[in-house]
Amino acid sequence: MPKAKKLCDFVPSWQKPKIMEIGIDSFASAMYGSNNLSSVDAMEQLLQRIELADQVGLDVFGIGEHHKKEFLDSATVVILSAAAARTKNIRLASAVSVLSAADPVRVYQSFATLDLISKGRAEIVVGRGSSIEAYPLFGFNLNDYDALFKEKLELFLQIRDNEFVTWSGKFRPAINNLPIYPRTLQEKLPVWLGVGGTPESFVRAGSLGLPLMVAIIGGQTHRFRPLIDLYREAGKASGYKPEELKVGIHSPGFVGTTTEKAIDEYYPGYAELWTKLGLERGWPPVTKAKFDGLIDDDGVLIVGSPERVVEKLLRHSESLGGVDRFTFQMDNAGLTHKQLMNAIELIGTKVIPLIKKG
Repeated sequence: MPKAKKLCDFVPSWQKPKIMEIGIDSFASAMYGSNNLSSVDAMEQLLQRIELADQVGLDVFGIGEHHKKEFLDSATVVILSAAAARTKNIRLASAVSVLSAADPVRVYQSFATLDLISKGRAEIVVGRGSSIEAYPLFGFNLNDYDALFKEKLELFLQIRDNEFVTWSGKFRPAINNLPIYPRTLQEKLPVWLGVGGTPESFVRAGSLGLPLMVAIIGGQTHRFRPLIDLYREAGKASGYKPEELKVGIHSPGFVGTTTEKAIDEYYPGYAELWTKLGLERGWPPVTKAKFDGLIDDDGVLIVGSPERVVEKLLRHSESLGGVDRFTFQMDNAGLTHKQLMNAIELIGTKVIPLIKKG
C-alpha cells in the first residue's frame, strides 16, 4: 500500500514552511431548517460559536454581509466587535464586505475600530457581492457593478496605506489632503479580495498583490486551478513574490465524528437549502446522487470525519498549487447549534492538529 502523502508533499517548496489556516465563515443565519429561532437567540448562539472557535484554536472567523430576512449579518462589524470582546486569539474578518455599495472611508473606520477593540485581530475580505440586494438598497446602479468596485477598492487601499488622503473619482466626492481616523493597530489592515469565477477578478487581485479568497460552492475544486494560476502570474508580473500571493478557499462543509454521521446530519438541510435556491435561480433540485458527487474526492463539499476532511483539504491544496487558508461555510444547512458546536470542537481538536502534523 502506498504511503499516505503529507501536507508538505502537496505544496510548492516555497510554501512548505507554512501551515494551512483553518476557519469558519458565517452568514449569521436566523434559522436552522425548521428549527426557527428568535433573532436574539440566533445571535447569541453565533457569538457562542465564535467563542468556542477561539477556545479550541481556529485561526479565523468571518461574518458575511447580506440584507435579507433570513440572515442577521447586515452590520458585519457590529457582530465582529461583539465577538472581539469575547475572544482572545482568533482573527475576525468579513466574508465578504460589499465594498461597491459602501463608503470606503466609513468601512475603513469601522474595521480600524474593530482592530483596536480586538487588539490587532481584524481583517477584511472585500468583494462586489454575489447577492445584489445592497445595490438598490443604498442607491447604486447595477450597471456600474464593476466600476464601483474598482474605484472604491482603489480608495480603500489608499486610505489603508496613508493617514492623509487626496483622491477623486466618479462615484464619491473628492478628498483633498484630509486625515482619516482612527488608524489600525496593525501596521496594515489585511485586505483579501473575495472572488467567484470571473478571470478579471483573479488578475485584479494578483496585480494589486492582495491575498485571494475564492468562494467555491459547487462542482469540482480543481477546476479553479487555471484561475488561480492567472492570479499568481499577474502577481509575478506586477513584481510580487510568490510568498506574498496568499490563496484562501471558502467552501461549504461540515465535520462529524464519522463520515457517515456527518453526511446523515448535513445532507437534509443542504438539500433543502440548495433546492430552494435552485427554484430562485433556475438550478435543478438537489438529489442524493448529485450530493454524493460533491462529497467525493474531487467534489467541493468538505464533509466527513476529521481524517476525511484533512484528506480532502490536502488534495484540494495539491490541485490548486497550495492553499494558505480554508474556511468552512456551515451554518445555513439546517444544522442545529449543538451540531455546529460539535463540528467546531472537532475542527479545533482533530482537524487542525492533523493539518499541523502534516
